[in-house]
Amino acid sequence: MKTRHLTLAIAAAATALLLAGCGTTENAGGESDGPAAISITDSRGETIELDAPAKKVVALEWNTVENLVALGVMPTGVADVKGYGAWVKSEPLDDTATDVGQRGEPSIDAIAGLAPDLVVATSDLAESAIAQIEEFAPVLVVRSADASNAIGQMKENLATIAEATGTESEADSIIAGFDDKLADGAAALEAAGLAGTDFAMTDSWVSGGQVSIRPFAAGSLLSDVTEELGLVNAWPEAGDADYGLGATDVEGLTVLDDVNFFYITNGEEDAYRNELAGNAVWQSLPFVQSGKVHRLADGIWMFGGPSSMNDYIDAVVATLAG
Repeated sequence: MKTRHLTLAIAAAATALLLAGCGTTENAGGESDGPAAISITDSRGETIELDAPAKKVVALEWNTVENLVALGVMPTGVADVKGYGAWVKSEPLDDTATDVGQRGEPSIDAIAGLAPDLVVATSDLAESAIAQIEEFAPVLVVRSADASNAIGQMKENLATIAEATGTESEADSIIAGFDDKLADGAAALEAAGLAGTDFAMTDSWVSGGQVSIRPFAAGSLLSDVTEELGLVNAWPEAGDADYGLGATDVEGLTVLDDVNFFYITNGEEDAYRNELAGNAVWQSLPFVQSGKVHRLADGIWMFGGPSSMNDYIDAVVATLAG
């Protein structure tokens, strides 16, 4: 009897070793060793179920594209590839990304043809478009912006996308790097005696010969980042509830005193240097007369993620204290 029990024990041990060598996908508790399924609640309150971290991802807004690239997930499809390349320099695309149409009006057929694991959109995309995409792929929607918590929303969007793609550690590193960059920038401006300095931040465009100006009011992402650097937004009017953006014209800028006037544009499109060069109102503004008009570097996406904001911090600090 003892010999029989010993033989059975040896056989059982051999079987266990054989199963281990075959690489079974179940552990001792019967659970899979493969990628774990993911369940995420997006900004709509919808639950997104994924069998595994998404690898083949289509992104329909540039801040989501930027975040994916920063996390090490090159998007399979991108809305307006050319526009992204012109306006977002912090996280360049490689040549594998397929253009799927315009932001706000993506090609549903082009997205479907890529057979993505996941489509990432923002709350700016029409519900009808989201519904069409959901017929063939899961859609993760993040809030486009939140003027009551701009930096927090930016970080939350990155973290949500990281959860869906299994890149949480990368997101933690990116957020820590942004926080360090912000602290270092604030220290540099304070050391230069610039803490508490007034600023205004805008962009502009020309239509029918008329210059329209968009101030980044309190609550906008760029305003919140600049104020974290220790400067004070001098624009007195409120912006919208999402982006914190206002609207004015050159006459409206007369409410500003001798501030540091920042702006971002792209290429040759520069209403301040071109269309307003001979404008009497523009030329009379205190910050124009004192030479405090600062065009920041091209390719800083004003509505981007931590990577774009890092570039913005560098540009502000270099402009004022460099």
